[in-house]
Amino acid sequence: MRRIFVLCSFCLLLLAASAQEKGFQELKEVAAFKAAFATASAAMKSFRADFTQEKNLSLLSEKIKSAGQFSFKKENKVRMEYRQPFDYLLLINGNYVTIKEGKKTNTISVKSNKLFQKINQLTVDCVSGRALTNGDFTSTVFESANSYLLQLVPRSKEVRELFSGIQVYLDKKDYTVSKINMVEKGGDNTLIVFSRKEMNIEIPDALFTAQ
Repeated sequence: MRRIFVLCSFCLLLLAASAQEKGFQELKEVAAFKAAFATASAAMKSFRADFTQEKNLSLLSEKIKSAGQFSFKKENKVRMEYRQPFDYLLLINGNYVTIKEGKKTNTISVKSNKLFQKINQLTVDCVSGRALTNGDFTSTVFESANSYLLQLVPRSKEVRELFSGIQVYLDKKDYTVSKINMVEKGGDNTLIVFSRKEMNIEIPDALFTAQ
């Protein structure tokens, strides 16, 4: 279960369906946004950023905080390397997910598990800009002065068992993901914030293979 949750934390990334965040209004020109978003996403070949992650659990008074570096490369290559407070590595490379913790490495084929396959697809879609076309979710687009907010509500039964919703925040200037908030079915949430973002840089394929 922990592996599934960490993979979900990529997405690349949430809000309850009925809530509208302060400072955001529902976007009227959705077609124009989708066209511009698709163009920007098609132009992005790679993406790298530092990230911080905060997990809020109803049973704990303090947030669980971690940090590391995130990398993405088309088509389906993702690397999420946790560096604080412990070393933990999660890789997506095509249809395979690799998890490395300490000296232990485990590789899983997403084809062997339907839910894992859906989460793998969602992860890549959130980062690559295809989240709005993922049939497992209904989407609503909001905007503020500096950001777009994609509110994704699960449609498929498998995903609804884990999450009540997903929020993906995009910078208006370049349509890159800046923040992902994931709300679990029970109300706990995980917030991932990206900083020092770089696009279309050279990222070796070897980074997406466990060494």
